[in-house]
Amino acid sequence: MTTLTEKDPRWKAVVARDAAADGTFYYSVGTTGVYCFPSCAARLAKPENVRFHTTREEAEHAGFRPCKRCKPDRRERQRVDAREEIRFAIGESAVGDVLVAQSAKGISAVLLGDDRDELRRDLEQRFPDAALIEGGRELEALAEEVIGFVEVPTRGLEVSVDMRGTEFQHKVWNALRQIPAGSTVSYTEIARQIGMPNSARAVAQACAANALAVVVPCHRVVTSDGKLSGYRWGVQRKQSLLEREAAS
Repeated sequence: MTTLTEKDPRWKAVVARDAAADGTFYYSVGTTGVYCFPSCAARLAKPENVRFHTTREEAEHAGFRPCKRCKPDRRERQRVDAREEIRFAIGESAVGDVLVAQSAKGISAVLLGDDRDELRRDLEQRFPDAALIEGGRELEALAEEVIGFVEVPTRGLEVSVDMRGTEFQHKVWNALRQIPAGSTVSYTEIARQIGMPNSARAVAQACAANALAVVVPCHRVVTSDGKLSGYRWGVQRKQSLLEREAAS
């Protein structure tokens, strides 16, 4: 007779000893009094003796102790000390809200938008494994510096950056950073500059993947006939950025 445990999709992860499920839930075994990661290599318990728990604290509150084999308490603590910290702040600019995020290496994201909650969700999706920490005097000052650059592009922006992407994307993004404020180039021109003249479409995709708006100025890239093309943060915002640069 199929038990409730066997009907639970989490049981499949336990049977498969799926390491990808570790930390998403824990299971306890009534006959041994311990709780484990789904990937625990111990002998598979009978499903009727298994209970599922969302957190370690929940399992321990129910009276179970950590398994000495998979050590869910120790490994989880190590994983949480190991989590990268991304600090961020959100400010207002002439082109909308600006989220500025910084890792230990430098600015890791500059996101534009009209909804602060959406900007936070965007950051969460880009850094799903990081500990995101909002606010702080240092980050607010950095955000003001970036916003000041948006308002007056000719003032320049000297900051360390943490660009995360493929080797090809890095080539494109580095080429974009060489475009002077107030100037535009085509995707085809960028492709030629990086030594891959037939990769204009891939250049466009790299621009779309850019997480460092304004810092990596993908808004300065246009089509071969000079028309504005798609922009991750809206074509109108792209036009506004170019107009501000032309007027400064």
